[in-house]
Amino acid sequence: MADQIPGAEKKMLAGILGILLGGLGIHRFILGDAVGGILRIVITVVTCGFGSIIGLIEGIIYLTKSDEDFVETYINQKKGWF
Repeated sequence: MADQIPGAEKKMLAGILGILLGGLGIHRFILGDAVGGILRIVITVVTCGFGSIIGLIEGIIYLTKSDEDFVETYINQKKGWF
């Protein structure tokens, strides 16, 4: 089995949760960003659900990045948006 980059195991879970439950911010909680998760919930409530498109977009972005880019961007740098 090939060596896996530490943090890359969160990519698939965060991506799928972002696509399916993006409005609840669960994908951000998985990445250790509680503030981002709460913010996604607030945006979804304020926009009557239309804000959940942010989670959908983020989930797709997570899944299309390489493991190295994902870890560097969302685990190491803790990028909050897209």
